[in-house]
Amino acid sequence: MYDFKSNKTFGGLLRQMREHENLTLKDVALEIGMDISLLAKIERNERQATKVHISKFAKFFKVQEKDLLSAFLSDQIAYKILGEDADLNVLKVAEEKIKYGIIKNKNL
Repeated sequence: MYDFKSNKTFGGLLRQMREHENLTLKDVALEIGMDISLLAKIERNERQATKVHISKFAKFFKVQEKDLLSAFLSDQIAYKILGEDADLNVLKVAEEKIKYGIIKNKNL
């Protein structure tokens, strides 16, 4: 139903889901117990959702939490790489570290 692997930001994905269901910001905010202005800022990528928000969004829209979390985390990674003016090689190196369990122990 929703394309979680699109190039939309997390906020853009939330807006797409809300609009697909023909819901207002108020509808969603009231249902999940969030301030309307905070939801609007999350959709505009001006504020970040928390894990609690992500869980509530997943339940409300009846989607897998891991899909929303992946969309959220991919934004975080992209923003971090762009902020450091790094290239995509950083992702390849990080992937290798994850594959080999190098960063399992955060004390290293």
